[in-house]
Amino acid sequence: MGQNDKIQLFEDKRIRTAWDEEKEEWFFSIVDVVGVLTDSPNPNNYWKVLKKRLKDEGNESVTNCNRLKLKSPKDGKRYLTDVADTEQLLRIIQSIPSPKAEPFKMWLAQVGRERIEETIDPELTIERALETYHRKGYSREWINQRLQAIQVRKELTDEWDARGVQQGIEYAILTDEISRAWSGMTTRQYKRLKGLKKENLRDNMSTLELVLNMLAEATTTEISKQRGPETFAENIEIARAGGKVAGDARKAVETQTGVPVITSQNAVQLNQVVTDMIEGVASEGTDKPDADE
Repeated sequence: MGQNDKIQLFEDKRIRTAWDEEKEEWFFSIVDVVGVLTDSPNPNNYWKVLKKRLKDEGNESVTNCNRLKLKSPKDGKRYLTDVADTEQLLRIIQSIPSPKAEPFKMWLAQVGRERIEETIDPELTIERALETYHRKGYSREWINQRLQAIQVRKELTDEWDARGVQQGIEYAILTDEISRAWSGMTTRQYKRLKGLKKENLRDNMSTLELVLNMLAEATTTEISKQRGPETFAENIEIARAGGKVAGDARKAVETQTGVPVITSQNAVQLNQVVTDMIEGVASEGTDKPDADE
């Protein structure tokens, strides 16, 4: 199965999904769906009990259930997870008493339709990502930078793939080398500074942090293309070199501004700053008397 993982949101709750290129079909994590529909504190146990009952009843949606390695939200590692396609999921949902069942069915149809539309017009993928970030309160300028950062990261991982770098631990090591070279911290240390746990670090960067991180990754990609590394050790050297370029840029910015580029503020705090500024301008406008008064 040519699997393409993606996190989908239903009422702001995360559902792990995988797109099968061969079958042109979405597969959904059943445990995640159960958690959304039931609000159970232990959706794994809920699904275990329901699965046994459905099996005893001879329900084909369970006996034909697939398992895929999906990334765990707890530790980021991949584990075999029960998944179902849209048709199977609709049958399973019928066995779950929930007021969210009908809205969820509509959401399923929407997800399927959007994928077909995006296959025909890839620009829709970017537009929908933009809408998602906008709903979360990010500024348009930040969103544009974030979408560009996604593309830069994709180009870097494509280059790593071409050089035989293994996904998982080797990706993480190289990413840490880049991060340490430009910011002075590993990814984990950076997230700790911002008070993050499961959240995406890039989604919690300021515009300047994001731009410098992009510079580090884009430079690493370009150096790798020119040098053509053959060993993992050579890839590490290139990651450090790419990160250093952005690190030097960071120091130059800090020298000129007198302000640290790295901030402990996360997305919630950064967005609140923007909101406060907007509200401040609005209140100033209402407090000032008109020229005619």
